[in-house]
Amino acid sequence: MKNTLIQRFSSLTLVLVFISCLSGWSQGKSVSVNKVIGKVDNYYILRSDLENLILQYQQQNQPAPNQCQALESLIIRKMLLAKAEIDSVEVEDKQIDNQISARMEYMAKRFGSEKNIVEAYGKSIETLKAELRSEIKEEMLSDKMQNKITEAIKVTPSEIRKFFNAIPKDSLPFIPAEVEIGQIVRFAKVTKAQKDELRNKLLDFKQRVEKGEDFSGLASAYSEDIGSAQQGGDLGFAKRGMMVPEFEGAALKLKPNEISEPIESEFGLHLIQLLEIRGAEYHARHILLRPDYNRMDLSEPQRILDSLNRVIKTDTTAKFERLAKDWSEDKNTADAGGLIKDAQSGASRLPLDASMDYNLYMMLDTMKVGTISAPLNYRTDDGKTAMRIVYYKSKSDPHTASLKLDFEKLNNIVLANKKTKAVDEWFKKAVADVFIKVEPEYQGCRIFGISPDDN
Repeated sequence: MKNTLIQRFSSLTLVLVFISCLSGWSQGKSVSVNKVIGKVDNYYILRSDLENLILQYQQQNQPAPNQCQALESLIIRKMLLAKAEIDSVEVEDKQIDNQISARMEYMAKRFGSEKNIVEAYGKSIETLKAELRSEIKEEMLSDKMQNKITEAIKVTPSEIRKFFNAIPKDSLPFIPAEVEIGQIVRFAKVTKAQKDELRNKLLDFKQRVEKGEDFSGLASAYSEDIGSAQQGGDLGFAKRGMMVPEFEGAALKLKPNEISEPIESEFGLHLIQLLEIRGAEYHARHILLRPDYNRMDLSEPQRILDSLNRVIKTDTTAKFERLAKDWSEDKNTADAGGLIKDAQSGASRLPLDASMDYNLYMMLDTMKVGTISAPLNYRTDDGKTAMRIVYYKSKSDPHTASLKLDFEKLNNIVLANKKTKAVDEWFKKAVADVFIKVEPEYQGCRIFGISPDDN
């Protein structure tokens, strides 16, 4: 397909979309009985993989690839995995465990409870986690291998100008209205009463263990860290620096089998048991209790944001960005001076349309460019209670693409094109290093010049 300014439908695009879809399990539409339709070294491709990939596009209302394009994207992904194995590219088990925990917590919030997850998928939590582990490991290995291929690629301003000037003027796309928005976020605080309540529960658990109860049994029954609770609270071996400082500091003060006092971190309150220290690594398990976010105190965030609001209004732009870096508790935006960026492209200009968070969209409708909102209650994507002030930094009206207004967008497209080219060239060379076979029923497909007849 031809390049356009907005999107290039390519092998790399298919890989990225497929990888991003692995975080959700397919529902609603059945697929045909599984059959192996392809193989790349020791990695198999099933017919259900192909049908699920196409289904994921359809569920997201995106133009779906045809079967040959989808098959090629699956082969590419298996090639990345095969080459990662050959090149000894690895991901740590702890990184995989962290991803599993995060995704299971997201699923629990989405469905309301683990019981609801089990009912929705007809599988136990242990089975879902095992399936998720395989998917996440492949996803992370593919990402790491792809980053290894493209990490040195850069784009120069002259390349961006050359790309833009090569587009026929009558083919320049129409860009919808876009906005730049900044935020300073302060999280609600746990009340003393809540902390005391959680601390007393953990102290009770500690006493029960000291009287002979099994720590892992209590963790499985009561810990709100879904990922580790299924393992009796076991976090496995962790290298120093991997855990949050409060947790690690408390764990390393313990002797093997000793249990800590309740420890507070950004995740809640922990009861920690150290199991073993091995060189620079330590093995611990914990019971985590989280506060009830609906009972948290917003008085301190309100006070801080009111104060910042008054300071910012004397010099909006410079002070907002500086104060966001110093005061915002949202790690995803603080380092960028509070700017909210697109999760996929990293662009700071966001389309002003229905894809935006509804509450934010309605807020901007009442604001003028260059103004700051009053402190507003806010629920983060991961369910935390917070308050924020919003800075309406800029707005671009709908327009025909231009070099000046759309430089960041053009930069991302040129960079993506260069990465696609590098990955495509890598694939052509890598074909010689791996065994690839596809079934004859895909006779019309040619995968990097390979057809079933060539296998």
